[in-house]
Amino acid sequence: MIREQRMRLEYEVVLSLGSNLGDREATLRAAVHEIASLPGVTALRASGLVETQALRQNGIDPSAPSYLNAVVIVRSALDPQALLAALHEIERDHGRVRSTRWGDRTLDIDIVSCGALRVDSPELTVPHERAAERAFVLVPWLEIDPDAELPGHGLVRDLVAGLDQPFSRYPAEPLL
Repeated sequence: MIREQRMRLEYEVVLSLGSNLGDREATLRAAVHEIASLPGVTALRASGLVETQALRQNGIDPSAPSYLNAVVIVRSALDPQALLAALHEIERDHGRVRSTRWGDRTLDIDIVSCGALRVDSPELTVPHERAAERAFVLVPWLEIDPDAELPGHGLVRDLVAGLDQPFSRYPAEPLL
């Protein structure tokens, strides 16, 4: 008897997490564990935490609460839209309200890259359109993948070298 098998496509996905409201560290820790428990998702690596000043549409806002940021690399069998929906649910569970663009947030989770896949829809752009300009994405990503490459932009280490954005390491136990 021949048994039909379905091929399951999985992608290595880079996720960027940030929080600047509430217990930022606890929120990021919980979110990483919730991401790792999603059906079809396996957490591979998580960075340490970095702290950055809030970034607004017009630049850095030193009067706003600082962000804690991290990057998580997962393997996902979910298509990017389904993964995004699951990540938005995790954000909502942590009190995320999408009322002000570039505003303060309890939790923000972005899909930075999804293998070599490109997505351009009203809800999702992959690779993330501004990741190449953001130390709070690139620095923690480089920490867990020294050979990382942002599709269409080049090696993450080269992108980091070209940035002049302040950040600091936040002393904490590993997220995974």
